[in-house]
Amino acid sequence: MASRSTQSKAQTEQSPDWLLLDQQLCFALYASSLAMTKLYKPLLAPLGLTYPQYLVMLALWETDGPSVSALGQRLQLDSGTLTPLLKRLEISGLIQRRRSSEDERRVEVFLSSEGRSLKRRAKPIPAQLACASACSLQELSELTQRLHRLRSDLKANEGSC
Repeated sequence: MASRSTQSKAQTEQSPDWLLLDQQLCFALYASSLAMTKLYKPLLAPLGLTYPQYLVMLALWETDGPSVSALGQRLQLDSGTLTPLLKRLEISGLIQRRRSSEDERRVEVFLSSEGRSLKRRAKPIPAQLACASACSLQELSELTQRLHRLRSDLKANEGSC
């Protein structure tokens, strides 16, 4: 039986269409991401959030009080991107940043009462996304899980092919 890389190489050699833009997974993901971000803009406007701020709030609604570095890892954002987001959320009164009592070098991020209450107002957003995508919440969940597996596989196989 041929190995996965041998099969992949044979398929690539037999199909000259693999270099068409619409055959590229990277482009489909990129274009879908742009469409998704555009869709979220009017959904998040009543909450006073941008899409990246919404991602931060989702992470904090899941786990309140992480360190800035842990939050950055969770969101896959570097500190140069995350810090301005946190500053704007703090100015908006949705979060508070505090130095850790255990280690003053570590800054932790906490939801304010306003930030916690915003979660209630955000609850309809997943259903609105499902409606706009013509998918059920279950289908979106399955697609999300598949993309998580893809990301994990890509990381695990980085540089090996």
